[in-house]
Amino acid sequence: MSTPLADTTNPDLGLLYAVNGLAKSSPQWLDHLVSWIGEYGILIGLAMLGLVGWLQARRRPDAPVAIAGLLWVPLSVAVAELANLPIAAIVDRPRPFVDHPGLLVLVDGKAGTHSFVSDHSTMTMAVAVSLFLVNRKLGWIAGALALLQGFCRMFMGVHYPTDVVGGYALAVAVVLLLAPIAMAVLVPFCHALGRTAVAPLIRAPERGGTARGSAQRGRRRGRGAVRSEEQPPESDLAA
Repeated sequence: MSTPLADTTNPDLGLLYAVNGLAKSSPQWLDHLVSWIGEYGILIGLAMLGLVGWLQARRRPDAPVAIAGLLWVPLSVAVAELANLPIAAIVDRPRPFVDHPGLLVLVDGKAGTHSFVSDHSTMTMAVAVSLFLVNRKLGWIAGALALLQGFCRMFMGVHYPTDVVGGYALAVAVVLLLAPIAMAVLVPFCHALGRTAVAPLIRAPERGGTARGSAQRGRRRGRGAVRSEEQPPESDLAA
């Protein structure tokens, strides 16, 4: 039995038909490209952003804190997806093409799965928000990819607009509400790892000599230079 959410409002369905209609009028190669991007490409791009964020975080003065923030990125995705399981089961909303066969579906294997909320939208927005807390530039890029993800899911005919918005809202709520708790655990954990054999994963080895030599050069540059180096880069969790 379909829940009331299965009977979508006209704006919801109208926007879906408008976006999916672009697929009907597009060349086949473009449909295939958007389908690959919406199913795999954006997730791969976000993983690459995470790698860039890790390489940058290791070189920061507050490296253990920044790395802790980056660890929260995949963990927040996992928590958001777990939170989505009961929501999807309770709402039990079928895919839009089940009730509206006029839609063009660009990906197979979705007929027996839930539509609300969009897993892909949840994952991408969770990455964007949690990454923004650590590195705002990378967070903005990830946010743009998350918005593109939502468009692709509608273009492919597998989600209503409200499925996408619901995924975004769930991701933002999970990331922001649980971030303080996660950081309270992850920051000490990363500081502890920094004193073990895996320390290079937490903090990049210093260039041009030992840490003692670097400290001596810093003192020669003057107190003002030392204070400038100690200021952490722009971030929220890592501030």
